Amino acid sequence: MAPNKVNSSQGNASMSCSQPENGFISSFSLFPEKAVQELLQSPIQGSDDHLVEFSEALRTVAKALRRVAEGKASAQAEAAEWKRKYELERTRNLQFEDKEKSCLEHQADFDDMRRNNPVNQPTLCNEANEQAERCCSTNGICSHEVLRDGKPDFNSKMIRKASFKLSWYCKGEQSDQHKHDVVSFERGNITTAERSSKQISLKWESCPQTVLILTKPNSVSVQILCAEMIRWLRQQKKLHIYVEPRVRVELLTESSYFNFLETWNDDKEILMLHTKVDLVITLGGDGTVLWAASMFKGPVPPLVPFSLGSLGFMTPFYSENYKECLESILKGPISITLRHRLLCHVIRDAAKNEYETEEPILVLNEVTIDRGISSYLTNLECYCDNSFVTCVQGDGLILSTTSGSTAYSLAAGGSMVHPQVPGILFTPICPHSLSFRPLIFPEHVTLRVQVPFNSRSPAWASFDGKDRKRLAPGDALVCSMAPWPVPTACLVDSTNDFLRSIHEGLHWNLRKTQSFDGPREL
Repeated sequence: MAPNKVNSSQGNASMSCSQPENGFISSFSLFPEKAVQELLQSPIQGSDDHLVEFSEALRTVAKALRRVAEGKASAQAEAAEWKRKYELERTRNLQFEDKEKSCLEHQADFDDMRRNNPVNQPTLCNEANEQAERCCSTNGICSHEVLRDGKPDFNSKMIRKASFKLSWYCKGEQSDQHKHDVVSFERGNITTAERSSKQISLKWESCPQTVLILTKPNSVSVQILCAEMIRWLRQQKKLHIYVEPRVRVELLTESSYFNFLETWNDDKEILMLHTKVDLVITLGGDGTVLWAASMFKGPVPPLVPFSLGSLGFMTPFYSENYKECLESILKGPISITLRHRLLCHVIRDAAKNEYETEEPILVLNEVTIDRGISSYLTNLECYCDNSFVTCVQGDGLILSTTSGSTAYSLAAGGSMVHPQVPGILFTPICPHSLSFRPLIFPEHVTLRVQVPFNSRSPAWASFDGKDRKRLAPGDALVCSMAPWPVPTACLVDSTNDFLRSIHEGLHWNLRKTQSFDGPREL
């Protein structure tokens, strides 16, 4: 479905049958297109120059009238289409607000029942689990206290979720960075909140009891470290441990000791992992972090990434002292970086409305639209909240998160952005224009990239470097900020880890200092 799709009957309609709205078109209403064509096809007697000039002028007028008619029809069709989409979006927002109010009312009723009926605790716990599951699937990172008192029972198959809360903090109340989180207007002076000066802290309200360990495949050193870490977490911390099916088979091949490890059997169980796992540990590089994020289609538990790969923009922890790191993290509080993700929908031209989309895809780094194997330039129409942005002609376009600003977007000329900044990077790939510079949009916008019908070739979209999809003329890709960020633990804090990663990973601004014994000003 395309906003600029024009009905063929409107595009081929004669201007003699239309109702012109301005004086320029009305002045040529005496020359219907059919009559002009007949006059142009009639033979010209002799070689009179005036007749030749007159015929060329009529041909130019016919072309101009045809273009005006097609443009008017296209604009009307596009305006009607966007109006319909606005009404659909408005209806969907109203429905979402009604559901949210209903959820809050149910939660209040449940709290009253729990205070008034302490005897029916098992039933109330089941209802709490169901409500927590519904809430987490809509509101992102949250945790509900549905735990029971007592020590963990290793023979029981019941999985208990740990509860936590996120809060703002800064380095000391006397710090110059400490600002008021209010907007005030006093004597003509407006002050705004300075939330960007604060970090995010995670504080456990109950001890974590279940961890998920994800590892980089085909690495002997990672496999050895994984086995060692599992033994320590089991024996010293008494935790339930989940691993991938592949890892469980490999460890059981070595020793039957690892028979206590839990895993999953199908995709349905993967979708429910966020309700069972308190903490996710990754052993690998940034690619392992991307793989861990892609497993969770909704809320993501806190991630602890250990650096065992070639890139380390999102892996601040070192494996040599993993015991001290995990001791500190399990005790808390810890600094957290909320890495935002993009929610991407592919809408085919044959779709009847905006809701007929393919399965949504979540990306942590970027979504790339390129020309694939075609030798032609891409032709992509880009819209931001239904406002036309530009037409991309070049090798393609990158829509990136701020966490992905140091990946493909940086190589294509985009800026490096602190991962805590909520925004969407709009970076062209080798544009056929000297003035096409990258943009950064706020996080609340919805971006739409569409392949127009006059495009010479289709485009191809890839999501975090995989899941490649073909976009034919008329197809569109819609991207917005997902409500479920990826919370990654920090070694120090979000800013310190980011600056250290670009210094060590990219050698950013590394040069020799200017010599002091050179010429000096007098």
